[in-house]
Amino acid sequence: MKFSTIEELVQLAEMQDRGLSEIMIEEEALVTEVPREQIMKKMQQHLDTMEQAVQRGLTEEIKSRSGLTGGDARKLESYLKRGSTVSGSRFLRAVSRAIATNEVNAAMGTIVATPTAGASGVIPGCLFGLAEELGADREKMVRFLFTSGAIGYVIANRSFISGAAGGCQAEVGSASAMAAGAIVEMAGGSPRQSAHAVAIALKNTLGLVCDPVAGLVEVPCVMRNAMGAANAIVAADLALAGIESVIPADEVISAMYRIGQAMPGTLKETALGGLATTPTGEKHRQRLFGSSGERIDEKGEMPK
Repeated sequence: MKFSTIEELVQLAEMQDRGLSEIMIEEEALVTEVPREQIMKKMQQHLDTMEQAVQRGLTEEIKSRSGLTGGDARKLESYLKRGSTVSGSRFLRAVSRAIATNEVNAAMGTIVATPTAGASGVIPGCLFGLAEELGADREKMVRFLFTSGAIGYVIANRSFISGAAGGCQAEVGSASAMAAGAIVEMAGGSPRQSAHAVAIALKNTLGLVCDPVAGLVEVPCVMRNAMGAANAIVAADLALAGIESVIPADEVISAMYRIGQAMPGTLKETALGGLATTPTGEKHRQRLFGSSGERIDEKGEMPK
């Protein structure tokens, strides 16, 4: 790859007077030695899979096997149709689609892990919630995914995208940053503005723990996808308004890495802390797994 940081990515885009998505497409073709047409076709297939997951979550009776999640995307859609919301329809359409996707994931449906299954709702939520109003055709929607991928590539190689390694800041936080940068490009912003959106979105999720109730990727994961989408939209608007992050994106990514290293194991997907160990969280664990439970320990291992 010709870039390993957000700054290098932005500089390439600025020097070539191209969008971040185009830089990523060209780099993918160069590194994989796969023709551009095939690369675009493959990403189109990912887009189709995302769309199918969104539609399932919005139209079908989705319920996870645990019974902890399902149906909230449809509730939010019904609320939207009543025409009186606090946040506004564009904003909540993105949120409902983020919830829909992650509910499908919790119910063992097919999704695209962007960057992980636990954070799979943020990017499609923002994309399918905003594309129509931003006048994005199918090609621009595919480019949205390449822009997200370029940002995710940097984060994954310089920090974490795994909740077990770095907490939920690494999953929903990374997804939110990826979406924020891609929204800016889709809305006509500059590569530099995309970088500021990445920094703003990721800053707002630093320290976010991974504390799945009963060890399942459901609670609070689904609602965190909703908040990740909301955070991405706000970060994009701030950047498009000309607001700049005082701390550059690459330094925010480095900070996330250090925070993840310092975070105790109880708050990194072990279900040994946070919401997982509240009285209600414990009640659900016992209901699903019995008094012995099947929680993993601080080292990420199942009990003997």
